[in-house]
Amino acid sequence: MEPVPQSWKGTCQPGVAFNSSHCNRKLIGARYYLRGHEAYYGPLNETINFRSARDRDGHGTHTASTVAGREVAHVGGFANGTAVGGAPLARLAIYKVCWAIPDESTIFESTCFGEDMLAAFDDAITDGVHVISISIVPYQLAYENDGLALGALHAAKRDIVVVASCGNSGPAPSTVTNVAPWIVSVGASSIDRVFSSPVLLGNGIKIQGQTVTPHTLSMMRPLVYAGDVEIPGTTNNDTSGQCLSGTLSPEQVRGKIVLCLSGYSANVEKGLEVKRAGGLGFILQNPIDGISIAVDAHVLPGTAIFSNDSDIVLNYIRSNKNATARIVPVRTVVGSKPSPFMAGFSSTGPNALDSNILKPDITAPGLNILAAWSEASSPTKLFNDNRVVKYNILSGTSMSCPHVAAAAALIKAAHPDWSSAAIRSALMTTATQTNNLGLPITDGGGTMAATPFHYGSGHFQPAKVLNPGLIYDTNYTDYLLYLCTHNSSVKAFDPSFNCPNDFPSPSDLNYPSVTVSKINGGGVTVKRTVTNVSGGESVYKVSVEAPVGYTVGISPEMMNFSRMGQTETFSILIRPENGTQSGYAFGWYTWSDGTHNVKSPIVVSS
Repeated sequence: MEPVPQSWKGTCQPGVAFNSSHCNRKLIGARYYLRGHEAYYGPLNETINFRSARDRDGHGTHTASTVAGREVAHVGGFANGTAVGGAPLARLAIYKVCWAIPDESTIFESTCFGEDMLAAFDDAITDGVHVISISIVPYQLAYENDGLALGALHAAKRDIVVVASCGNSGPAPSTVTNVAPWIVSVGASSIDRVFSSPVLLGNGIKIQGQTVTPHTLSMMRPLVYAGDVEIPGTTNNDTSGQCLSGTLSPEQVRGKIVLCLSGYSANVEKGLEVKRAGGLGFILQNPIDGISIAVDAHVLPGTAIFSNDSDIVLNYIRSNKNATARIVPVRTVVGSKPSPFMAGFSSTGPNALDSNILKPDITAPGLNILAAWSEASSPTKLFNDNRVVKYNILSGTSMSCPHVAAAAALIKAAHPDWSSAAIRSALMTTATQTNNLGLPITDGGGTMAATPFHYGSGHFQPAKVLNPGLIYDTNYTDYLLYLCTHNSSVKAFDPSFNCPNDFPSPSDLNYPSVTVSKINGGGVTVKRTVTNVSGGESVYKVSVEAPVGYTVGISPEMMNFSRMGQTETFSILIRPENGTQSGYAFGWYTWSDGTHNVKSPIVVSS
């Protein structure tokens, strides 16, 4: 790569297993923050942590390489082919704010303190970063108590794009986090690749399964249900059949395949328990209903099956004293359909903190994503897993966040004068809502159409983001005016700012989506302003897909642009058709000049 730009002001902070020689023209900065952690937990546990920016977990390496990993040919294994990050020529600066803590689990757990994140934001802003990718899901607090939100607004003030994960608590409603409107909040969806490893039952029935475990078990073996082979007294009605640690009887499990139900422990821990009890393999019930299976590199032969299919396997065991099964060796299937679909774990709206701001903003690949891995960590992060790998396959909105951050970096490189809001707008208004079958993107169950509460504006399309046509711009003062609707929040962000007596509704924030709650019979009018970024003369006409039960009128219906940078304002009047409507309804409006389609979701409730 070319020499590090002189504008870069960062440093490579030395520490355990890390020094300045580890930085280069790609990794140009590295710092670590633990004062908040140590204030709460005491001195850092250095048996499970490096007191440095060095990654002992794997998560940071995975997400960083997804953003900006250089091309690696012939990776091999289940994802055979060439791997490359989203913005391979971007440079990386690492700000480590999360630390492992000892607990009773067999997996390393991490904590990330708000004061450490704030300190990292301060340095990142001063160092001269352009995009901040945050694969961290905090507890959703009021803005003034949320260190991530506080730091992100000060970054946005300097037009640094902040992209963050929306959370892994789906499909339950109102679980979305990182909901501040100055943060690009990212959901998780699938790609068109499946790691297929079916289960063949002794009666000839074939059950679809998925895994990335390298172990094989292709011969027929005795098959048992975990609930039938437990040590008495180790489980109850809520936990029976879940292969929890210390629950399986070695006398009844040895040499067999075990069917494990989901719940109460990580998937890889269930496999570890089967191995401890002498089992040869296991079949895992998918933790979330539907077609969204997050694969794992288990410590023994194992595959995950759809939740509904676990009943088929269990009924077979119940009806056959000598039930058997084999796990078909895994193979990679590319071009699977439908794709994308929403990952079942991806957190969803409505926004619990402010129902007038749609979150998440967008979705990107977050299910079974290949990326680099720290060799200081095993692929499962289990204490008893001694394997070392250079690459790993993980799932989560942590994995989708860096995909969008990479796209933001590409936009920033092409349009260095664009604000962070303009970049967010380009990402959102060019997203798609259809899959590779030409049908609406479905939820994690695979049967119902997803909504903006699942994917925001849709699945991102990096090939289109550099030329969106029009953008919705927003500045720091606009965000402070928005915070005026949240009582004391403003002073926590900017003590010098005083809210005016008459400040706009949160629905009037110049956002690329429109969300209005509690619409009365007379309707609500919101305003938006767009900026022409395509250059030259153009005429945009609007089309509307109104939410069911509502009428939507946009004025004017046509906008004429004669130059680059020209702005135009329009109003949107939303009315219930027949009095108060129940629940949420979704629609869309699109500005088009025949070349660009600038599409925005509408979310309403009465």
